[in-house]
Amino acid sequence: MASATVLVGCSADPDSATSGGSPSVSERARARAARDSRGLLRQYDAVLAAHPRLAERLRPLQAEVAAHAAAFEEGTASPTATGSASPSASPTVPADEKSALASLAAAERSLADLRAKALLDVPGELARLLAGVAAADAGHAYLLTKGDR
Repeated sequence: MASATVLVGCSADPDSATSGGSPSVSERARARAARDSRGLLRQYDAVLAAHPRLAERLRPLQAEVAAHAAAFEEGTASPTATGSASPSASPTVPADEKSALASLAAAERSLADLRAKALLDVPGELARLLAGVAAADAGHAYLLTKGDR
């Protein structure tokens, strides 16, 4: 998939320096994007656990989501900056495969929209990363629903 090439060369944003000990807008946006990607990855894991027959279709998308999370985490101050205060419960997965795919597609679309909005508030490199990942999220949503018409 083309989105993997978007991540090549991603690094910490020079505009993400902090002042006065509080995280910059860029650092907060990166941490949020990393958390969102990790949450989406948990959804993929839950769907794959409930519907192992979908593995061939979902594994490439799941791998890209993991790469997105890693790219966002690369620019955070510390690995724990992206963690949540408490572990979240495992996502609920619909019983049938078509509904499970639809729920993943909805999550991907939601993240694409969220990232498209967030990129307006951050500088250069991070905005490009958010745009590329938002495009990948939208592409994943399409691929998850392709053939369901």
